[in-house]
Amino acid sequence: MVPLEEYPTVPEDASIYEAVIALEKAQKAFDKARYPHRAILVHDKDKRIVGKVSQWDLIKSLEPKYEVFGDMRSISLSGLSPLLIKSIMENSKLWQGNLDTVCSRIAGKKVKDIMYCPTEGEKVEEDATLGEALHMLVVGHHQSLLVTRGDMIVGILRLTDMFNLVCEKIKSCQIREE
Repeated sequence: MVPLEEYPTVPEDASIYEAVIALEKAQKAFDKARYPHRAILVHDKDKRIVGKVSQWDLIKSLEPKYEVFGDMRSISLSGLSPLLIKSIMENSKLWQGNLDTVCSRIAGKKVKDIMYCPTEGEKVEEDATLGEALHMLVVGHHQSLLVTRGDMIVGILRLTDMFNLVCEKIKSCQIREE
């Protein structure tokens, strides 16, 4: 787990520009032997984590028309054909603007307007087993889980860190002949 103190956080009233700067600063300060952070945790005025902004959320916010489609996570898992998805993009006139213009339009937008509020299925107790955490990551197809102590979020468990742990365990095993 990456403790909350080591993870980039911003207040919910911060701009997207401020969040990007916070993420960049945290990546520069983070241990170079580990994967860089790919999300920003969002806190309220009482410093309680209320959401997160992932790479996915930030990029999705560039195209406001995505809001009419509802929960993009569900749509992406629905099994729609690539041809149908392309047709939706063309018919809805998605991604018509110049990227510089689009980015400058959202830079001042508030983080709370694009943040994702994780559900209980995206949180794991700090004393859960690694098997439980791996199960939640796999079943939910999550990039990370928020780690809780009671009702407080105390850190984040990243898929990349779990993957590295599993690889280290595999490398320490002796190959058995079957």
